[in-house]
Amino acid sequence: MTGTLVLAGTPIGDIADAPPRLAEELAGADVVAAEDTRRLRRLTQALGVTPKGRVVSYFEGNESARTPELVEELVGGARVLLVTDAGMPSVSDPGYRLVAAAVERDVRVTAVPGPSAVLTALALSGLPVDRFCFEGFLPRKAGERLGRLREVAGERRTLVYFEAPHRLDDTLAAMAEVFGAERRAAVCRELTKTYEEVRRGGLEELAAWAAEGVRGEITVVVEGAPEKGPEEIGPEELVRRVRVREEAGERRKEAIAAVAVEAGVPKRVVFDAVVAAKNAAG
Repeated sequence: MTGTLVLAGTPIGDIADAPPRLAEELAGADVVAAEDTRRLRRLTQALGVTPKGRVVSYFEGNESARTPELVEELVGGARVLLVTDAGMPSVSDPGYRLVAAAVERDVRVTAVPGPSAVLTALALSGLPVDRFCFEGFLPRKAGERLGRLREVAGERRTLVYFEAPHRLDDTLAAMAEVFGAERRAAVCRELTKTYEEVRRGGLEELAAWAAEGVRGEITVVVEGAPEKGPEEIGPEELVRRVRVREEAGERRKEAIAAVAVEAGVPKRVVFDAVVAAKNAAG
């Protein structure tokens, strides 16, 4: 009989949030695959548990190479526990490759539900939670970041992102440019930790705040695009959307066509708005 792969959620800050079953799984697994074995050691010490099984590292750098090894353990009947540094495995963390490979070999996959920065930030944001999209980390390069944001500019569901503190101000400024300065958002910092903070406001306002420097683990929640009819989108907004697409690398002709479809107006309307803006600028 094949074994079982267990994905276990770990605390995103407060160790007291550890799921009750986590200690049991850590103690009983044949193999514990950890994103960071040093953090795992601190976790097991805090929980007062000693893993009986073999402990191996499983992180971005060795995920591809180690996955076949762990799958063979599973096929041989082992119970393999996968834990990452914080939250649920596979959610912007290692895990997807192992799950996919285990499923392909008909290995049972289960989970120990635990804390999630995505859901915690969403719940605390004060923004709509009935429908949302998790977008993970944005690209580091400015052009690629604008392009990715442009792809979801019309998304009406609430958006959730992870971001590094040193890139937060640039990311919020890019969001303000693409989504609009007044689009509501919440920056959730150090969730469940001593210095937890949730900062809410318009994107432009939040970008100015972040420019002063922010530390800690960051999750950003952004309000979805408002429902607008074609008549509500004025020339200035049409021109802004074309400009954003051009800055992301699109040719003007393609940008105008795409904005026309997005806004639900004829291409001529967008073209005239762009020409009028160019003439007004001299």
